[in-house]
Amino acid sequence: MSQSQYLKMLEKEIQKINKIIDHKIIRGENYSREARDHRLMLRRMRYLNRKSFAQRMIHLFFRKDIRNIYA
Repeated sequence: MSQSQYLKMLEKEIQKINKIIDHKIIRGENYSREARDHRLMLRRMRYLNRKSFAQRMIHLFFRKDIRNIYA
């Protein structure tokens, strides 16, 4: 499974968990287990999407619409 496929699968799972949490909130039930799973998946997603410091600097200085940085 490629990284992009894995990220899409993670995103779908996060959406499923969000729906379950919403339903439990509406019914007044405890949703701590789902909240924990949600946090872990978000952490995993952020870890896989992270960029190095050099990549962030390159993006900052070489993006097309540089005029709006300081506006």
